[in-house]
Amino acid sequence: MTTPLAAKIAREVGTPALVIDMDRVEHNIARIQAMCDAAGVANRPHIKTHKSPLLARMQIEAGARGITCQKLGEAEVMADAGIDDILISYNLIGEEKIARLGALHERAAMTVAADNAVVIAGLPAAAARAGKPLGVVIECDTGRQRAGVETPAEAVALARMIAASEGLSFKGFMLYPTEDDWPRAQRFFDEALAGVRAHGLEAAMVSTGGSPNLKNLGQLKGATEHRPGTYIYNDRMQVAAGVASWNDCALTVYSTVVSRAGPERGILDAGSKTLTSDPGGGLDGYGLIIDHPEARIAKFAEEHGFLDLSRSNSRPNVGDVVRIIPNHVCVVVNMVDEVVMVRGEEILGPLPVAARGKLK
Repeated sequence: MTTPLAAKIAREVGTPALVIDMDRVEHNIARIQAMCDAAGVANRPHIKTHKSPLLARMQIEAGARGITCQKLGEAEVMADAGIDDILISYNLIGEEKIARLGALHERAAMTVAADNAVVIAGLPAAAARAGKPLGVVIECDTGRQRAGVETPAEAVALARMIAASEGLSFKGFMLYPTEDDWPRAQRFFDEALAGVRAHGLEAAMVSTGGSPNLKNLGQLKGATEHRPGTYIYNDRMQVAAGVASWNDCALTVYSTVVSRAGPERGILDAGSKTLTSDPGGGLDGYGLIIDHPEARIAKFAEEHGFLDLSRSNSRPNVGDVVRIIPNHVCVVVNMVDEVVMVRGEEILGPLPVAARGKLK
């Protein structure tokens, strides 16, 4: 069954369409800001989910302390919109990136993360171009085995290198603990903090992340801020992680059933170019169809979403417009130039995904 709003979206916008419920967006912003305030840590939201200066400003106006970006290109878009106090949580290497970082630091207060000496050695050139010190945090791996130094001793050595580098300022540590082992992160941080203090340094910034760890908010003694991103929209992964409910999912993909060639199968007009093939950490299928929760989006072609209706008591007809909560909303948003804002049954208009596709 097609809802009145879905019919309106199909008629006025077309499908597939990414639709954000602004009432839910505002609720999510307020809820997590209140959680951070109650935990005594600043909120530094990661804009990788929405990639929108308008939404970033809404987060800051609600109380967030600056923002987090993963790429220079994202940070440049945000700075162009007048947003200041930006953390880039990714190693920046190479003359081209360092030159851009220096130019960006001239007009916005920047902090960058590093986990090796090669990255740190390149950063003084950015500070020199900007004509002011550049803050650097040490990224620490406490079990996720992504980027980050693996031992407190390595963190202390890099902190000393930063402090000894002209134009650089050691700011502190950045962690992304695993969801189920924050005691390990605490042990790492305590040892690293004691190590830098032994050399006369202090960690004014201790940043934890991300949305799946909202259930652990404030558990790291000494943390000063948290970097959640997905919370503004939420998705199946966040619901599975226990940090959001279905009512907290602010973005849905509206898709039309274009074929029902067999009684237990069908085709959506949203394929891998819309919903992406991200399995969401082992979730069943590639999105939850709100209108037919027993149905499965079983597989994709680029423009085809293959429906398995064998377990579904109610089955959509050709022409029905269904609403889908994606597995991983961040990668879905990055597939489109704009999303559609709605409030209640009213279509407010498009919102550009201004920082999408920024690979560097």
